[in-house]
Amino acid sequence: MIDNVNVRRVGADEAAICAEALADVLIDCVEGGASVSFMLPIAREKAVEFWRKVADGVARGERVLLIAEDGGAQIVGTVQIITAQPLMVAVEHAAREEGKSVLVLDTVTGGDAERLYERAGWQRVGVVPKYALMPDGEFCGTTFYCKQL
Repeated sequence: MIDNVNVRRVGADEAAICAEALADVLIDCVEGGASVSFMLPIAREKAVEFWRKVADGVARGERVLLIAEDGGAQIVGTVQIITAQPLMVAVEHAAREEGKSVLVLDTVTGGDAERLYERAGWQRVGVVPKYALMPDGEFCGTTFYCKQL
């Protein structure tokens, strides 16, 4: 537990300046086993590049970036909000334009995305054990969802 955590929004310029420290957080998460779209070993350059792209998204008004800092002003956590357009709504709209009537997606079983998809009206179809890999190369289950358009 970290005492005296301060959470605040950062702008594009500060986000770019914080890219190295944010890369430390990302690397720590991946090395700790978090399934966050990066595999081990994660190169520091790749992590820094990711956060520079996030900063660019903040500059374009496509993202909001929040950072959590400890009492020593060290970044210990972060979250992003994608504001450009709700992604799932955009996906559904594009699919309808293409004449699609059903969508299928998958996510790591037990992950936070499951709640997001269920709240967005997606129906859980089932789980395939050991279908995907975690950052450390270990297998994890994959939950499949569908949505009728």
